[in-house]
Amino acid sequence: MRRTPASALFWRILGINGLIFVAGTLVLAVGPVTVSTPILLGEFFVLLGGLTVMVAANALLLRASLAPLEGLTALMARMDSLRSGDRLPAGGNGDLFHVVDQFNAMLDRLEADRSSSTALVLDAQEAERRRIAQELHDEIGQTLTVVLLELKPVVDRAPEGVAEELRDVQETVRSSLDEVRRVARRLRPGVLDDLGLTSALTALATDFSGTGGPRVTRRVQPGLEGLGADAELVIYRIAQESLTNVWRHSGARNAELSLTRDGEGRVVLRVADDGSGPPDRVGSGIHGMRERAMLIGAQLTIGPADGGGTEVRLVVPPPGARRA
Repeated sequence: MRRTPASALFWRILGINGLIFVAGTLVLAVGPVTVSTPILLGEFFVLLGGLTVMVAANALLLRASLAPLEGLTALMARMDSLRSGDRLPAGGNGDLFHVVDQFNAMLDRLEADRSSSTALVLDAQEAERRRIAQELHDEIGQTLTVVLLELKPVVDRAPEGVAEELRDVQETVRSSLDEVRRVARRLRPGVLDDLGLTSALTALATDFSGTGGPRVTRRVQPGLEGLGADAELVIYRIAQESLTNVWRHSGARNAELSLTRDGEGRVVLRVADDGSGPPDRVGSGIHGMRERAMLIGAQLTIGPADGGGTEVRLVVPPPGARRA
């Protein structure tokens, strides 16, 4: 029979049981223990004690052999496709540790494949965002700008009553132009490419504070260079989605956005509000945040904030410690 983990486990269990029964048989064969017919009460207790010892030894040996199954079952129960790095301790003796090693290797392959697929999807998404933002800026934005320019001489020549109505039209067009520019910035933040993450987060907080929603305070530690373009984009997008959720769903009056580096060299993004608390279910926005965090090996947690509301916390490891 070809040796496999299953066959090896079969022979191990068979060998353990066989060894125990052989040992019990030898004890009865060469020992001073005799059994009368009918059996005496003292002999019965001797046999019962021997049987108890055999069962206990069998249980201990089997428990040691099957111990890795408990950890494997627990890992399968808590496994989350968007939480990376959760593994069983590798190595050790016994046939089931080979199963554990293979299971860990399978998780590595699945996470690597998922990361590659997610990266391709998010790259395509960013390219589409860039294209739409460019079209909004170049096509609709320029068209609205031309309308504003053409309205100005008409307003100047129009009678006062008509001119007042045309001024209202001007304000509507100007507001629409501002909104188009705001949407374009959210789709593709040019400030992130041009001025860096700190300026982009500052502009993001200012943008949300000016929409009539919660007041956003920001605390961005200076000198956070060397994160890499991918990590900076992930941090920006998660901060953007977090503030969007605060604005749309939390009912909060205040929010805080902070980006700092802790004592272990990790960069920590924190978005907290004083709203209604964490969501009851995971929507597409949170799912997308977790996918982005997984791409750079970061840890994303969403839970209650101190004093009420919701806290989104993203912990980005140093570049050298990120999982490939």
